[in-house]
Amino acid sequence: MKGIHTAMVTPFREDGSLDLPAFERLCARQIDAGIHGLVACGTTGESPTLDTSEWRAVVDAAVRVAAGRVPVTAGVGTNDTRSTLRNVEAALEAGADAGLLVFPYYNKPNPNGLRAHVREAAKPGLPLVLYHVPGRTAHTLPAPLLAELADFDGVIAVKEATGDIKYGGDLLLRTNTPILSGDDFTFLPLLSLGGTGCISVLSNVAPEQTVAVYDAYTAGHVQEAMMAMQRLWDLTTFLFSEVNPVPCKAALAHLGLCGASPRLPLAPFSGPSPAAILDAALG
Repeated sequence: MKGIHTAMVTPFREDGSLDLPAFERLCARQIDAGIHGLVACGTTGESPTLDTSEWRAVVDAAVRVAAGRVPVTAGVGTNDTRSTLRNVEAALEAGADAGLLVFPYYNKPNPNGLRAHVREAAKPGLPLVLYHVPGRTAHTLPAPLLAELADFDGVIAVKEATGDIKYGGDLLLRTNTPILSGDDFTFLPLLSLGGTGCISVLSNVAPEQTVAVYDAYTAGHVQEAMMAMQRLWDLTTFLFSEVNPVPCKAALAHLGLCGASPRLPLAPFSGPSPAAILDAALG
């Protein structure tokens, strides 16, 4: 797990129904732009609002469009181990390459519960990417515990989304499992500490430009990577000016790529037009 893996939005029509053709076009655009992987039905994909059939349709579509050209990671985590296992098995059946396993939210398991949850999720054989996002789960794991979980059999990477470079560095010192940033703001600094890439919101809107940051850094062109990230900074700030993926959908809609509507309880973007920011970032 390395490079830029796009945390895909899930497009909806104005009536709230799933817009699968738009999703397929977004996936194709990402692959054509050179991203390294697709992540379907994660936080950015509004997974809590998808019913079982919609979740499966989105994962199937990502696998179908990718057609083996890039890996597809499916969001499989819930706050119930039994339903998580059902998702893992369904993702395997759909042909996903990995599962994104968010740590259980709301019930905030104790360490032994977390260990058992990850072990159970790994049993069907789908490679797992652990997803540490305290802003969504209200549960920050101590870095030694997350490093321990990262070293479990069946875990191939961690999506680290505290937004805290100190935490990311502490984690990287404790495990050789690949660590990807889950926050576009920390993507480049985390690479400098040994991170392997980003599961990115930014690349939904600017895939080529986000890949260019990664490519420049990994080629040893640090100054070029810095300047490329600086050009994307205002866009990154915009994408998190309201709760993700609300601004991201507004930006994609401005580009004519999908509708702007999220699903309730998220409401549509209420801020200013992103036109000038997009022009500056996309050139």
